[in-house]
Amino acid sequence: MTRRRLGQLEAEVLAALGAARRPVATAELRDALPGAPAYTTVNTILFRLLGKGQVSRMREGRHFLYKLAVDESRLVADQMHDRLRVASDPRAVLARFVAALSGEEERTLRAILAQPREPLPMEHIDLKSG
Repeated sequence: MTRRRLGQLEAEVLAALGAARRPVATAELRDALPGAPAYTTVNTILFRLLGKGQVSRMREGRHFLYKLAVDESRLVADQMHDRLRVASDPRAVLARFVAALSGEEERTLRAILAQPREPLPMEHIDLKSG
């Protein structure tokens, strides 16, 4: 499996865990993922996410149940920001992103942008840059 596909599957696992109303087992999570990845692949992804502190697990009988250990909106926003930061043309990336929004998503984005910005928590401020 390619590194890109693993990253995509990792994002899909995080999204499925975010959508789950309760902790879920690997088999249940696998059934919720597109493309029917192998059980062992889903387990590997969960183990990687556990190591990163993005999911937590608890034992139930002979199996583990998994849930998100982080705020999904922050996680996804941080991933988007990381991608934008390394793009050679961030303006073009933003333009393409906005062009692909649904009408409802565009209205939501416009409403968010119209609100006064709140200062970022100190953990988001890069004191090394000028």
